[in-house]
Amino acid sequence: MLVTGGAGFIGANFVRRMVPRRPDIDVTVVDSLNYAASRANLAPVEDRIEFAHGSIADAGLADRLVKDADIVVNFAAESHNDHSLADPRPFLESNVIGIWNLLEAARKHRTRLHHVSTDEVFGELSLDDPGRFDEQARYNPSSPYSATKASADLLVRAWARSFGVEATISNCSNNYGPLQHVEKFIPRQITNILLGVKPKLYGTGRNVRDWIHVDDHNAAVEAIIDRGRAGETYLIGAECEAANLTIVQTLLTIMGKPGDWFDFVPDRPGHDLRYAIDPSKIRGELGWRPRYRNLEEGLEATVAWYSGHRAAWEGAKAAAERRYEAIGR
Repeated sequence: MLVTGGAGFIGANFVRRMVPRRPDIDVTVVDSLNYAASRANLAPVEDRIEFAHGSIADAGLADRLVKDADIVVNFAAESHNDHSLADPRPFLESNVIGIWNLLEAARKHRTRLHHVSTDEVFGELSLDDPGRFDEQARYNPSSPYSATKASADLLVRAWARSFGVEATISNCSNNYGPLQHVEKFIPRQITNILLGVKPKLYGTGRNVRDWIHVDDHNAAVEAIIDRGRAGETYLIGAECEAANLTIVQTLLTIMGKPGDWFDFVPDRPGHDLRYAIDPSKIRGELGWRPRYRNLEEGLEATVAWYSGHRAAWEGAKAAAERRYEAIGR
C-alpha cells in the first residue's frame, strides 16, 4: 500500500490506524514534508513502514512508487483555503498535477487507486436549506483550493471511464482530531485558549460545517478499500452540523471559559455558508458507522489531546499566527 501525504494530519492518522491492524500489508508513505506535515507524526509506526521524501507532482517519483504498489491511497493535498487565496499555484501542483501523475502511473502499472477528496467541491448550501450533499450533487467550487480538488475528482472519474483505472473517490466533511495543524479552525481555537488568547471567529460565526472525527473518516476509507466498488464515489459524514460560533462556545465551555470570550475578525473572501453530507450510501452499502456521533464528545477528546501534546504544536503556533496576522485574521 502506497499512502501519499501520509505524514500530514489525516494521512498520518490513517497510517497509524492501518499498520497495527494490517500486519500483512507493507506500507510505503510518500510526503513532501511541507509546513503542515511531519515525520514525527509517524513515530509510533516508523520502524514498520518505508518512507519516501518527495512530491507526487514529481512524475518520475510517482511512477516508481506506484509501480511497486497494489493500491494507492491518495491523501496528498494542499488544503488551506486562506493560503489558496494568497497563492493558488501550489494547489495546482499538488492537487491537479499530482493526481494526474498518480493516475497515469496507476494506468500504466494497473494499480488500484483511492482518492480522498472534500465536500467543498460542491460549493455551499443556504443556512435555511434542509438539503444535504449526496453523490449526485453538482460541483460548484468556491475557492482555488476547492476548484483544484474538484478538478482532481473529475480527472479520477475520467481515467476510470476512459482508461479503466480501478479507482474510487471519497468526499468527506470537515475533519478534526489529533495531529491537525494549528492553522486549522478547531486546533487554532483550542491552542489559543490553552495559551490564554481569545479564539478568533470569522465574520458573524454563522457559517455551518458538518464535522467528523479523523478516526471515523479513516474507518470509512478503510471500508471503501475493503468493500467499495470500483468507479464509485462515497460521501463520508458523521451528521454533526454546527455553526462556527457553536464550536467556539462549546470549546470555551469544555475548557472552562465564558461563552463570550472570543473576538470576531474579518470574514474570508468566498466563505461558504454551509456544508452538509448525506452519508446514506456508504452506510447502506458498506455498513460504516461513525464512533463520534456526539460532537461534544469528539471535541472533548480533541481538547485532551492538544492539552497533553503541547510539544507537537507549540513550535508551529507562532508561525501560523503570523500568517493570520498578515491577512488581518
